[in-house]
Amino acid sequence: MVEKHILIVEDHDLLLLAIRDILEVEGYTVKTATDGLDALAVMESYMPDLIVADISMPRMDGYRFFEAVRANPAWVPIPFIFLTARAEREDRLKGKAMGAEDYITKPFDPQELVIAVSSRLGRAEAIREATETEFEELKQQIITLLSHELRTPLTSVYGYTELALDEASNMPPNDFQQFLTGIKKGADRLTHLVEDLLLVVRLDTGQLEREFEMLGKVKTDLGAFIERSVRLREAEARAQGLELVVAVDPDLPPVRVYEYFLSDALDRLIDNAIKFSRGRGKQVVVTVRKREEWLEITVQDEGVGVPAAELHKLFERFRQINRDKMEQQGTGLGLAIVKALITCMNGEVGAESTSGKGSTFIVRLPALKQT
Repeated sequence: MVEKHILIVEDHDLLLLAIRDILEVEGYTVKTATDGLDALAVMESYMPDLIVADISMPRMDGYRFFEAVRANPAWVPIPFIFLTARAEREDRLKGKAMGAEDYITKPFDPQELVIAVSSRLGRAEAIREATETEFEELKQQIITLLSHELRTPLTSVYGYTELALDEASNMPPNDFQQFLTGIKKGADRLTHLVEDLLLVVRLDTGQLEREFEMLGKVKTDLGAFIERSVRLREAEARAQGLELVVAVDPDLPPVRVYEYFLSDALDRLIDNAIKFSRGRGKQVVVTVRKREEWLEITVQDEGVGVPAAELHKLFERFRQINRDKMEQQGTGLGLAIVKALITCMNGEVGAESTSGKGSTFIVRLPALKQT
């Protein structure tokens, strides 16, 4: 069994020693501290797998110590058990509300402490293993995505260029045109990938927020702008046998937006709706209306939908649902970028979906008071 390290924080010397003895008999490695400040000093060079801390302590009590631990990102996953003589319901609720994993009231049975420690360590280990598994899966997915998204267009560009150079002297004009078209498609796909990755860098450095602060403007005719933006995809939808419908309510409220951000976000949502509709005779419907204190834009399709268990992952970076079955292109950054762009404009975005029946994406932007 992997050795587990526990930090006990208790100002009563005899009880501190008793708890240490109980846990050491169970095979745990134990460090001790007499209050929150002492414990924080210990943790500078010692990373426990679990903390058991009293609440009533001098200098820094258990609640303040808990807050200090949770304020350090490296310590957030450490399970925390409050140990206290207080039995009032309010104290228990406060500990639970703060996020402590357990709450043991003194005096306690030694077996109660052992069971609580073992249970919380087991739960933390299960969460860690699940997180590591998910991280490894995501890392592999990112490697696969980037490898595919880089190699495929590069192969196309290289292959068509090589053929054109070899056959340029006796190639019919139509064939040469076809090769140039293939090269352009590959180059466009690579350009799109690079632009998306650079957009993510701009997001992470705070540049997108600064752009909105500088370039965002109050728009009173946003309905017309949205309709024009949507209509740009009409020919593509028609080529796929889809009907692109736009419904804009009159008298929309003024909204502060950066048109470039909004147009980019809507374009990505409509592109997804067209891509995943997969069947002629279906509709992609874009609606714009006032909903309470928001201007709400919805993009609804009748496509493949998203399984309920996967819905919460939609806006994560590099996530693509059922990529192997859907034969998708792209890096899985599109919806993450949509969320980032809308969030920069103080809005919010969500999704509703039923597998096999379609999806609805909802963008909300805060309405301004009309003067």
